[in-house]
Amino acid sequence: MTKASRRPESLVLFGADRPLRLESGRTLTDVPVAFERYGPPDATGADTIFVCHALTGDAHVARHRPDDAPGWWESMVGPGRPIDTGRYQVICANVLGGCAGTLGPAPFAGRTTWEPFPQVTVADMVAVHRELLRRLGVGRLHAVVGGSLGGMQALEWLLRHPGDAERYGLIATSAQLSTDNLAFNAIARAAIRSDPRFLGGGYRAGEGPDAGLGIARMIGHLTYMSGASLQTKFDRGLAPPPHGVSPEGDASWGPFSVERYLEHQADKLVARFDANSYLCLTNAMDLFDPFATPYEDVAEAGPDVHLFSFASDRLYGVEHSRHIRERLDKAGVGCAHFHEETSRGGHDAFLMDVPGYLDAVGRWLAAPSRRRAPEPGAPGVVSLPTTRTQQPRRSSHDVDA
Repeated sequence: MTKASRRPESLVLFGADRPLRLESGRTLTDVPVAFERYGPPDATGADTIFVCHALTGDAHVARHRPDDAPGWWESMVGPGRPIDTGRYQVICANVLGGCAGTLGPAPFAGRTTWEPFPQVTVADMVAVHRELLRRLGVGRLHAVVGGSLGGMQALEWLLRHPGDAERYGLIATSAQLSTDNLAFNAIARAAIRSDPRFLGGGYRAGEGPDAGLGIARMIGHLTYMSGASLQTKFDRGLAPPPHGVSPEGDASWGPFSVERYLEHQADKLVARFDANSYLCLTNAMDLFDPFATPYEDVAEAGPDVHLFSFASDRLYGVEHSRHIRERLDKAGVGCAHFHEETSRGGHDAFLMDVPGYLDAVGRWLAAPSRRRAPEPGAPGVVSLPTTRTQQPRRSSHDVDA
């Protein structure tokens, strides 16, 4: 029997009197946001960690109870884990553009008309996160932590609003996708668009481009694993084709177990994710270039920044973390970099039980603050408002949150 997770909480943000202005210039109102909270309540934010999820993640980062469905970051979040829910309040929200309770481009039952969802950016996602915290009355955070797309959100948050948190953890992430990264995303999007059920994005709920989305997932999943892990796990092992397909004499189906594995990964994603959201979020990742806009306040805010990378990661390898560190160093922001060299898990190692890496995250989060908390009103410092009438600090990246 499949375990069911607790339904996420939801708030509708950005009323007509306080719209969300996207970087594209479009505005959105009445934006539903799905989120989950773990650990002891924390009215101040000083013991709160905001977790930003990756491309196909959601708000369910870990179990709430033993009989709950597993979360997507069980190795990191939970009682006694590096992000210890016995010590910290943990908040995770589904991103803008997602398909797990927060406003996004996913179709819905009974829809009679369809309009393209506006382009969103990582900065827009962070604007929604900050407004959620404002509505929850959470002040300056202990940390913002995320991996992959989640790490991009954490980096954007650091550069635009460094005083929102004492610490920022950027894990297996990038500040600018390489041409190779862009190419893989382009092929994945082409697979979705070429599915005859895509209909320019105007498909109905339950009638979407499942085949195209599945192929996109197969392409992406290859970049999440290392060549060594694929070789070790599958080598040239054989596996029969799907039920109903002749195991012999059909050249359209390969006989290898790695093919069955990728088909399985495709089926899993198609069952829980939306193709339009996949297009929306990969586009946001492609456009991400946070160092291209001003970030002068970061050094004066004095955040504690840690980078974590993996030698086996062929998606956002060590060169991506080094690029971030070099840019931060030039801005006067010192940061530590933990580079893990034992895991063969590839990009997905950030989700796995890799002891050295998990220990490093735990030590960093639990260590006493190395910096004096900046005074309210100092450059780069934001005390998140706790009432609906207060207006948060504005920047070039988010106007209304």
